[in-house]
Amino acid sequence: MLALNIVDRSYLEFLQPLDHIQAAPPAFLWVEKLSVQLFGNNEYALRLFPLISGIISLIAFYKLGQWALSPIALPIALLLFACLRYPIYYTTEVKQYSSDVMVALLLSLLLISLRGQILGKGRALLLGVIGAVAVWFSHPAIFVLGGIEAVHLITAAPEKRKAILLNRWPSYLLWFASFGILYILLTSKVAANQVLRQQWGKEYPGSVFDIVWLLDSFGRFFYRPMGFRQINDGIAYFAFVIGCIVFYKTNKAKFLILISPTAATLVATYLHKYPFRGRLILFLTPFVILIIAEGIAWLLSQWHRKKVFAILGIVLAVTLLLPPTMRAADLIVNPERKEETRSVFEYIKSHKKPGDLIYSDRLNQFNYYGKMYFGFSDADAVPTFQDFWNPLGFSQQSWEDFKRKANLPSQQRVWFVFTALIPPEEAQVKPRLDQIGQELEYFKQPGSFTYLYELK
Repeated sequence: MLALNIVDRSYLEFLQPLDHIQAAPPAFLWVEKLSVQLFGNNEYALRLFPLISGIISLIAFYKLGQWALSPIALPIALLLFACLRYPIYYTTEVKQYSSDVMVALLLSLLLISLRGQILGKGRALLLGVIGAVAVWFSHPAIFVLGGIEAVHLITAAPEKRKAILLNRWPSYLLWFASFGILYILLTSKVAANQVLRQQWGKEYPGSVFDIVWLLDSFGRFFYRPMGFRQINDGIAYFAFVIGCIVFYKTNKAKFLILISPTAATLVATYLHKYPFRGRLILFLTPFVILIIAEGIAWLLSQWHRKKVFAILGIVLAVTLLLPPTMRAADLIVNPERKEETRSVFEYIKSHKKPGDLIYSDRLNQFNYYGKMYFGFSDADAVPTFQDFWNPLGFSQQSWEDFKRKANLPSQQRVWFVFTALIPPEEAQVKPRLDQIGQELEYFKQPGSFTYLYELK
C-alpha cells in the first residue's frame, strides 16, 4: 500500500495525506521516490533505504554503547540489537520504522556529544537545522530531541543552565517551528483520519492515572517491537528493571538520557497524540536494549561477591541471547518468506490464457504486482466479493447475485489469488470455490496461493 503511494505520487504530493490508509514522513518518501527513479520500480529499490538505515543503525548503536555501557555489557547489547526479530525485519520492509531507529540513534549521539557545551553561532544554527530536518524524516524524532535535551538542561549545573538556554534557544526554535509546520501541513490531517484513529484508539490509556495500561503496554513492548518470544519477554522485562537500578545508582545522568525518549513518548501517548504500541515505537528499542545489557553485565560482574547473582546473570544471558542468535544465523541460510505474492502473479502471467480473469482478495497487491510488474489491467480483474468470508457460511445466492453484477458468464476461467490467510481461513477456500466452479490448476507459495477455476 505504501509502495503504491511512492510510485504513483510526485514529490510535492507527499505533502498531502497518503492513500490506502498510510502515513509516513515526507522526507522518507522523497528518498524512496528518488531510489525508485534511480534504480527502477522493484523491491530492491524500495527496500534500499530501510536496509541502509539498518546498517547505519548498527554502527551508531555501537558508538552509543561505547558511551553508555561497561565493557562486559557492550557485546551483549550488540548481539541483541543485531539479532532480535523485529529490528532485523524492519530493515527489509518498505516502511519508515528502520529509519526511525537510525534517526533516533544519530540524534542521540549528536546531542550527547554537545552536552553542556556553549555553542558558537554557526554550530547552534547547524544543530537547529539538523533537528529541523530530522522531524521530516522521522515522526518520533521530536521525542528524542525534546527528551534528551530536557535531561541535559535538568542535569546541568544551575549556574550554567541559563547560559545553555540562551545559547541554544535559536536551535530549539528551529526544531519546534519545523515540527509545527509539518504538524499543521500534514500530521494533523493524518491524525484526523477516522480509520487510523479507530485502528490505534485502543492503544491509549483511559486516563492519566491508568497505571494498569502503562504496565501492560510496557510489558507488550518486550514482545513487539523488541522481539522476545514466549516467556523471554518477561525475562527481558526483569533484566531491564535490574539495568534501570544499576544505571540509577551508578550514573543517574546516563540513565535519564537513555530513558528520556521513552518518557517523552509516553507523555504524548497519555495526551492521546502518539500510540505506544508495536512498530510505531521501534525507535525506542536501542535504548531499552542498552539498559537490559547493563543489567545482565552487572549480574555477571558479581562472581567474586555474590555467586548467585552471577549465576542468575548467566541464565539471563543464555536465555535472552541464544534464541535470537540462532534464529538470525538460520536466516542467513533460510531467509524469511512472508507473502510471496509476486511469484503467484508471475505464475499466472506465464499460464494465463486470453480471456482469463483474476480475483485477488488484496486489491492493492493486484494493483502493485499485477499491474506494475506484469502488465495486467483493470479489465483483467474481478471485483472483490464481500461475502466470501462471511462467518455464517458461504452463500450460493449472494455469489449468484455478485456474478450477475460483475457480468461473469458461465465457463469463465478465473484465477483466485489469496494472501496471508490463517489456516482455518485457508481450509475454507477450496470447498467454497468447489461450489462455484471446477478446479483446473493450483499454485502455492509461502503466504500466498492461487486456484484456477472454471465457473459453473
